[in-house]
Amino acid sequence: MAYTIKKAEELTDYEIQKIIELWEHEEWNNLKPNDFKNLFKDSEFHMLSDAKEEIASVLRLNFDFVLKIADILYSFIEMGGLVSSQKRLGFGSKLVQLVAENVTQRNLETIGFCFSDLRPFYEKCSVEILADMAKNIKEKEGSEWVISEDDDILVIHLSEEKKNLLSQLTLENYAYLIQ
Repeated sequence: MAYTIKKAEELTDYEIQKIIELWEHEEWNNLKPNDFKNLFKDSEFHMLSDAKEEIASVLRLNFDFVLKIADILYSFIEMGGLVSSQKRLGFGSKLVQLVAENVTQRNLETIGFCFSDLRPFYEKCSVEILADMAKNIKEKEGSEWVISEDDDILVIHLSEEKKNLLSQLTLENYAYLIQ
């Protein structure tokens, strides 16, 4: 397995097509490569490829992720979009491990999010989970602030200060996703 990291503008048209297929996000199916690159211009794509250079697993690091907590803006790197071409072969867990090592070496304060049914997967990957804390994050939908659909915050690499900050979110002390 080969581990590669590419910025959006470095992806080939074929890689973009494969990522869109793996993500199964209907509204992105007709994205042209340049539109994809523009949409994800503030992202890195971390990929595991098999011997035939086919993408076995991919995830995205979003470098444009800001939470407002108690009127202070905090920047994080957001890990998302983890998907594998075949399930239960260890590609996803291997990629999570490699990304965790990478962001730790680069000292990038990185979090992710998941639904509660994915906790066992991330626990097997030795990812610290702030269970049910994502429900204390509000996102803008139109003119309304709504509670995040995710359940948990995944601590990929964080300072103790930021981990404590996220651990202290409550229904009275929300974080707001600033886009």
